[in-house]
Amino acid sequence: MIDSGLYSDLGRNFGPARYITPLLDAIAAQAASADRSRSVDSDVIASIKRNDILKLSASPELGGLDETMLQIGCELREIAARCTSTGWCLWNHLCTFHHFAGLLGPAHTDFFKGIIERREWVCFPAGASTQITSEQRGDETLLTGVAAFGSGARYAEWAGVAFIEPGHATPRFSMADLRDPRVRIEATWDAMSVRASATDHIHYSGYPVPTSRITRWMPKYRVLHRDPAHPMIHHRYREDWVAMSVLWLGTMASGVAEISFNETAGGIRERIAIFGTKMVERPTIHVNLGRARALINAATDTVFAALAETDARIAAGVMPSEGDYFRQTAAGMQCVLLCDEAMRLLLRVLGGNGLREGTDFERRYRDFQAMPLHINGHVDRITEQLGRISLGLESENPF
Repeated sequence: MIDSGLYSDLGRNFGPARYITPLLDAIAAQAASADRSRSVDSDVIASIKRNDILKLSASPELGGLDETMLQIGCELREIAARCTSTGWCLWNHLCTFHHFAGLLGPAHTDFFKGIIERREWVCFPAGASTQITSEQRGDETLLTGVAAFGSGARYAEWAGVAFIEPGHATPRFSMADLRDPRVRIEATWDAMSVRASATDHIHYSGYPVPTSRITRWMPKYRVLHRDPAHPMIHHRYREDWVAMSVLWLGTMASGVAEISFNETAGGIRERIAIFGTKMVERPTIHVNLGRARALINAATDTVFAALAETDARIAAGVMPSEGDYFRQTAAGMQCVLLCDEAMRLLLRVLGGNGLREGTDFERRYRDFQAMPLHINGHVDRITEQLGRISLGLESENPF
């Protein structure tokens, strides 16, 4: 568990990681080299695939552990604090598996059971510049084109694919085996943040999927999933995957901010500023650390409260609403924004000399920059829609 100092005495509405704990030291030990090489250590990936964490968002029907959304958040919080790239990839797997199971539904239960039994990893490259077309040939549909932003693609066995099919007004969806020779992963991710997340392009060259494994990928699919008449593998998949992704993104932001705070506060005690003044005695250090502590506390409480509400709704079999969706996305978004402010305050506390000393803060600060920029929880996207529904207007978010 991340030590959070005095806050640990104030009570929490979440607990420690349970599944990933044996691997946390190994994940942390390779974080710096993963950042430099832009790939998570292969032994760490192999260990993760032997761990039960890949099964957490899968329901019992699929051989999964049906773990609570809150506990998944706890696991991701701890992982992101050690290596944000590793956390990013696991976050992508857990929320996209949730999405895929909801989209393809009960007819594909055996397909998903196979993925879980073999402990396989999934990803979903469907970002800006994605363009995939299809051609039907007998009982198969051939996919050709490029899918962008495949977070964790080089560690994964399967990818979700959104594509255009002639004669259909809305995009279609299926899943592709990344081990097939007609699929190629191109290393394109060269960003300053989460550099080992391998958020690369995937090229399809006439890759065949069974036509029976194709479904609609319609705007606002979350509304269809709330229809009691629409069959689902499990009630948990009626919760929108984008909402879950934003909440879990918030837990990762909380974890990165927490460990950054603890290391900054711990390292400041013996440091000397200009003219021999002890850093620990400077009132501006007190002010900035105090503000950062309060921000991280509020951020963590906000996101875990929304996760607890989600779990209570799932346990009671209550159908989620559009209001629940915006409650979830707003909570995750606000958590990230509060942690973003805390990280800037910690940067101010460290100053140039603190960065020169070569702490892990610089890497963590860079990694954090990807979080408020992710489209799912982007402040511009969420707050604009919150403003609309606050005025009694219909929400327009397609996802």
